[in-house]
Amino acid sequence: MMKISVTFRNTEEEGWQTQYVEDRVKRLNKYIDAPADVHVVLTVEKFRNVAEISVMTNGLNLIGKEESKDMHLAIDNAVEKIERQLKKHKEKIRGYKNNTMKEEETIEAEAFPGELEDVAGAKIVETRKIILKPMSLDDAVLEMDSTKNRFVVYRNAISENVNVIYRRDDGGYLLIETNG
Repeated sequence: MMKISVTFRNTEEEGWQTQYVEDRVKRLNKYIDAPADVHVVLTVEKFRNVAEISVMTNGLNLIGKEESKDMHLAIDNAVEKIERQLKKHKEKIRGYKNNTMKEEETIEAEAFPGELEDVAGAKIVETRKIILKPMSLDDAVLEMDSTKNRFVVYRNAISENVNVIYRRDDGGYLLIETNG
C-alpha cells in the first residue's frame, strides 16, 4: 500500500500530471512489501522540469531526482532511479539472507560430524558448494548439456525459487521445484 502525495512548485497542477505520477510510481509496488509514503515534488524553472521522488518504507529512505526539458521524461527517469535503488536493496537483503543460511548450515554440519556419517550407513564422500544463478529452465538444460552433469541446481529467474533439473536414465528430464 502506497500513500502518494504530489507537490507543485512554480507551476499549477494540470490534470494529467498527478495521474501520470501515480501510474508511474505504482510500478514500484512490486519491490515494496511494507506500507510506503511516496512524496513527489514537480518543479518548473524556465525551461527546466525537475521531478524529485522520495520513498520512505520500513526504515528505508530513497530519493530520486531528475531534470529534463520534458516533465514526462523527468518523472520517468526519477522513477527508474528509485526502481534501481529498490532492486539493489532487495538483492543486498537476499544476499545477506543467503549468507546467513549458509553459515548456519556449516555450523550445524560441524557441530555433529559423526552423526552425518552414521545415518543408515550412508557416507558423505564429497561436498560441493554452489552459487545459485538466476536462470530459466531452458538455460538450466543448456548448462546441464554443456557440462555433462546429471543435474543442475539453480534459482528460477521468474519465481526466484530454487529448482533442480535432473537427467534421467531414459534421456528425459525431471524438474524438482521448491516453494522457498
